[in-house]
Amino acid sequence: MIRPLADRVVIEPKEAETKTAGGLYIPDTAKEKPQQGKVVAAGPGKKDEPMEVKVGDTVLYGKYAGTEVEVAGSKYLIVRQSDIMAII
Repeated sequence: MIRPLADRVVIEPKEAETKTAGGLYIPDTAKEKPQQGKVVAAGPGKKDEPMEVKVGDTVLYGKYAGTEVEVAGSKYLIVRQSDIMAII
């Protein structure tokens, strides 16, 4: 498993929608990049900035925030705590 350092957070992105509200299927090329995910690991924080998110939180983050990584076949996103906009 990934163990983030400082104020970094590991997020498992939510799957992109495959169907519209009207029932139409969205092709892979037209899918939006997900902006919501579940926190799977969080660093200890910084001296002057404690961690506000914890493992298990569902969060909203910026569309182009963080770095995508793949570990053991699963895709994760590593972001700074400041890139997280809200906890749902």
